[in-house]
Amino acid sequence: MKEIKGDTEARVEAAVLDAWLTLNGEEAELKRQLREAEVGLDAKAYARYRKLTEAEVKVLAVDDKWLAALDAVIHGEMDRVSQQITQRVKELTERYETPLPQAVSKAAALQKAVCRHLERMGFSWT
Repeated sequence: MKEIKGDTEARVEAAVLDAWLTLNGEEAELKRQLREAEVGLDAKAYARYRKLTEAEVKVLAVDDKWLAALDAVIHGEMDRVSQQITQRVKELTERYETPLPQAVSKAAALQKAVCRHLERMGFSWT
């Protein structure tokens, strides 16, 4: 800012830098307020922990934490297995899309074509 203070051509740049300095100051203040709010929230949570009953602790630990994590893992595994089965079904569908008699006749036609090409090239067999 000191370098471009008197420069008339750098007015836009100076205005942008000034706006940035203002916003940067506001951001720092908001971060400070956030830290203070988090410290206050932590203090309230620690104070509440001392007053929890055994049943409330079980609900927090088992129901809210462990069961939710288990549920997420189980659903993730079910989705993975479901996708794997779907992919395998698609592969099998593509593999067996052509009926066997049709595949056999196509193979026989291709075999005849190869034999004709080989005979024209001068190969013979018994």
